[in-house]
Amino acid sequence: MGLMIFLAIILAVLIIGILIRNSIVRYHNASIRAWADVTSYERQKVKILEQLIPVVEQYSSFEQGTLAKVTELRQNVLNLKLDSTDSAQLQHIERLSKELLHSLNVVVENYPELKANDIYLKMMHEIEEQNENVGAAITIFNRNVELFNNQIQIFPNNIINTLTLGKKAIRPFRDPSMQQGFGYRPNF
Repeated sequence: MGLMIFLAIILAVLIIGILIRNSIVRYHNASIRAWADVTSYERQKVKILEQLIPVVEQYSSFEQGTLAKVTELRQNVLNLKLDSTDSAQLQHIERLSKELLHSLNVVVENYPELKANDIYLKMMHEIEEQNENVGAAITIFNRNVELFNNQIQIFPNNIINTLTLGKKAIRPFRDPSMQQGFGYRPNF
């Protein structure tokens, strides 16, 4: 009878040890998955930013090109002599005017300001949405880290972890720039 009780106690300790070990593994894997979600949202945000760059560069190059054409046209108009007729200079100014108007028409037809603004605003909205997703994913990650760290630090889980897995506590994500803005600092 004593042997049966001893074997039952050993079996119960073994089962509890296996359950604790599996729980630690489960929480560790949840932390890994949560971090993968954070990086996935960050990558999606970068992809949207990469798509935004050509739109902004295209708009910038249009603005710079238009500004250069306007400046050149204005300078040529200022250089036009009022007291003498310089038909060659006037033809040059007219050619510059036509080129400027043509390029403006082409750009307006292909990229009307509202359409360009809609694209830009849509991409900015997507970036904001990705930022919110990243923030939510970080919150989930930190919660999973807290649960995992609790699992490996409480007794008897810490003993099972040390004997079987040797997992170390995971550092939660902290944003030092955000912490600097707070006047209150907890004492832990």
